[in-house]
Amino acid sequence: MNTMGRTTQAFLTTNGLGHFPMSGTWGSMPPVALAGIFIFAGIGPGTSLSWIYYLTMVLILVIYSGSCILFGHEAEAKWGKDPSEVVADETAGQAITLMMIPAGMLGSPLAILGALLAAFLLFRAFDIFKPWPAGAMQKYAGGWGILLDDLFAAVMAGCALMFYFAAMAM
Repeated sequence: MNTMGRTTQAFLTTNGLGHFPMSGTWGSMPPVALAGIFIFAGIGPGTSLSWIYYLTMVLILVIYSGSCILFGHEAEAKWGKDPSEVVADETAGQAITLMMIPAGMLGSPLAILGALLAAFLLFRAFDIFKPWPAGAMQKYAGGWGILLDDLFAAVMAGCALMFYFAAMAM
C-alpha cells in the first residue's frame, strides 16, 4: 500500500496542478506568474534587487528538484513510470529558463510579457519534444529520470531564448 503523504504529494504535483489535463503546462505556470509579479514590481533581472528574483528561482529549482529526487520512486510506485501527475520537474525546469531571460530585454510592459511568454513557450516546446540530450535522460529510474529531461530541456530553452533576444538586439 502506498502511503504518500499530503505534503509530499503537494510538492510533486505542484499543489495539485499535476491532476489537471495538460499537467506539464499547468506545472510550468507558477514560476512564470511569480517571475511576472517580481519583474513588474521592479525586482527582476537587471535591477538592484535582482538577487531576490534569482534567489527565488533557485529556491524553486532546488525545492522542486529535491522533491523529484527524494520522492520519485514513491511517485512511480503510486502512478507509474514518469507519471503525468508529477509536475515538480516542470516547475523546476521553468525556473531555470526564467533565470536566463536577458536583463536588457525587460523595458516596457509589453516587452516583459513577451519575454515571459517566450520563456514559457520555449520551455514547453523543448520539454514536449525532448531533443537530444533531453530525451536520453528519461532512461534513468525514479526521480532522476523524471527530472533530468526537464532540466536539460530548460537549459536548451534558455539558450534559445538568449539567442533569440541577442538576434533581436542586432
